[in-house]
Amino acid sequence: MKGVPRWRVVAAIAVLAGMVFLLGVFAPYYLRNLELQNFVSGITRRGENEAKSDDLLRTWVIDKAHELGVPVKEDNVQVVRSPEGMRIDVRYVVRVSLPWYTVDLHFYPGAGSR
Repeated sequence: MKGVPRWRVVAAIAVLAGMVFLLGVFAPYYLRNLELQNFVSGITRRGENEAKSDDLLRTWVIDKAHELGVPVKEDNVQVVRSPEGMRIDVRYVVRVSLPWYTVDLHFYPGAGSR
């Protein structure tokens, strides 16, 4: 039985290295988005926050986003109130430039109370 050709081993290592590189580049953006999502969800879960003003809630979200290094502006945060409860939606884009490619990552963290 013959072994695996050397070029296949090299190709497999190159593919794995590329995947690890991309994971290292993109993972921080997704982890920060997850942390922002958890923060927004926490705001909507606490009943006492329904009495707070939209501007105050928006400011909390923007401050947390800036603390995380997430490019959220005031017009990216929408606070929607209805008889069923409150919903906070955040929409933002992060541009990631790689040496050979530029990609825009679109994030939509949001949460609502019921």
